[in-house]
Amino acid sequence: MTIAQSIVATEVAWKRRYRATRLGFPTWARDDPDRLVYLSNASGRFEVYAWDRRMDRHRRVTDRVEGTGYRVPSRLDPSGERIWWFDDEKGNELGRWVRTPFVDGAGETIASELAPAYSAWLAPGTGFAVLGRSRSDDGTTMYVLRDGQPARLIYKHPQSATVADLSRDESLVAIAHSEHGDSRNRAVRVVDLEGRAVAELWDGPGKGLLPVRWSPVPGDQRLLVLHDRRGRRQPLIFDARANSTDDVELDLPGETFAEWYPDGRALLIGHEHRGRGELYRYDLAKRVAERLETEPGTIQAARVRPDGDVWYQWTNAATPTEIRSVRGGVVLRAPGEPAPEGATYEELDVDGIHVFIAEPQRPKPHATIFIVHGGPEAHDQDAFSAAVQAWVDHGFAVVLVNYRGSSGYGKAWRDAIVGRPGLTELEDLAKVQDTSVRLGTVDPKRTILSGASWGGYLTLLGLGVQPERWSLGIGVVPIGDYVAAFEDEMEPLKRYDAALFGGTPGDVPASYHRSNPLTYIDRVRVPLLVLVGQNDPRCPSRSVDIYEARLRELGRPFEEYRYDAGHGSLVIDEQIRQIEREIAFAAKHLGTNPPLA
Repeated sequence: MTIAQSIVATEVAWKRRYRATRLGFPTWARDDPDRLVYLSNASGRFEVYAWDRRMDRHRRVTDRVEGTGYRVPSRLDPSGERIWWFDDEKGNELGRWVRTPFVDGAGETIASELAPAYSAWLAPGTGFAVLGRSRSDDGTTMYVLRDGQPARLIYKHPQSATVADLSRDESLVAIAHSEHGDSRNRAVRVVDLEGRAVAELWDGPGKGLLPVRWSPVPGDQRLLVLHDRRGRRQPLIFDARANSTDDVELDLPGETFAEWYPDGRALLIGHEHRGRGELYRYDLAKRVAERLETEPGTIQAARVRPDGDVWYQWTNAATPTEIRSVRGGVVLRAPGEPAPEGATYEELDVDGIHVFIAEPQRPKPHATIFIVHGGPEAHDQDAFSAAVQAWVDHGFAVVLVNYRGSSGYGKAWRDAIVGRPGLTELEDLAKVQDTSVRLGTVDPKRTILSGASWGGYLTLLGLGVQPERWSLGIGVVPIGDYVAAFEDEMEPLKRYDAALFGGTPGDVPASYHRSNPLTYIDRVRVPLLVLVGQNDPRCPSRSVDIYEARLRELGRPFEEYRYDAGHGSLVIDEQIRQIEREIAFAAKHLGTNPPLA
């Protein structure tokens, strides 16, 4: 055992959970499925790894002080010879793609003649790639990049769009676009490599489409798409050449994702309902769904291997993520000491609001932290979280609320915050707080409102809108002044916010004023801790600067913690420092347990 391993082995459980190796879901090369890439924190920060499955050999591909690949997944070209990964500056997400040999060798920056941009995804082909990029001065642009040739523009529009996938014969590109002005509900366009439109699919205002993947069968130009036609996300198959659709109707509650089986005759259906998932094989000819055997919990990703086996990424509240096979066993095991298991979640339903609660083994009522998820189009699941378990280890109950605006509960639930973001979610948090206090779980005098990203925004907003409810606030990468945040944020988020609020701050100033934390700041009366990424393009730091300046003018108590990264850190030591700071802040003001060393 090395000295470093010995130190880790003697650390308290909550730190060992952070340090334990975590693995992302591996993706494989189309023509060589034994060459794979995945994300891991095995080096102490998240980096891209190559996995040669034949040799059972793993190699770290990237090595950056700030980590790599957390928000822009890496790609393999069809042959598996080269890995594509996104290189930005200290997490600012403004960067370029780098291509590195799978086996060994230095990477080369691709399309260096183009200015750094936010990624609108990338689809590698054989000897070329289709690159999507976004900039405030350019809108969305897409290029065909061929070895030894200048980048060739095939798409340009002021609104948001993303590259989805390249067809099996590498002649057609599927893109998701919002040229109609609503980036929350996109349309699908198929173009050739000259940028000429081949087919278009749009379900009309307020109904979104999400292109997933082309059929893996050579010569088959059917595109798998997710839609909202029945009020919940389900699949359809779009035949680009015939310009026709085959709607796959599933009698399942909740929402689904889908992938192809290798023969193109069946779909793998991932079904999630109330924060837990399961898998089905759907026969397209028989129109029958057969459930695949998986353990109860959350399935975060799944795909079918060329041999027909299904790999999936599984977890539950007590158990860290594992990469499993439907045919049995763990297919990719994390090296090193496994993370200690954690507390399981109990469920609560409050007027249709789905809630998970993790509790310590001690008498009720508990000091409690509401950890509000980001997004807002995300949701809490029955999934392992080192942060949740750290708070439980320190004697806190943790409440996770899938408020209106969350994904996973149907389109009406997702859309319920449109035109009135922030305030709607806080109404749901208040209902859950009242119920959990009435049930005796939560101590109302020791209750923290916290969250990251959109959850950080709701924290700062909630301290002003609901000052009587919360004992402390901890806002992680939050928004303090929404108008300033809109001015500074990355271009795709400007388009998203415009769709959510009903326009830009110039178009609908009353909407932004109503939902702006700065509007209610004079009502804040409890201590606040804010954690800010100095290079954050999603929740820019200037919006917090303005908020903090006003707190100083009002004489309100607050603390700040700033770090040199973007929208969250990929470095494990930094993640531990931040949660230590949060728990120490709670102990200081609530008399709870200080961070366990």
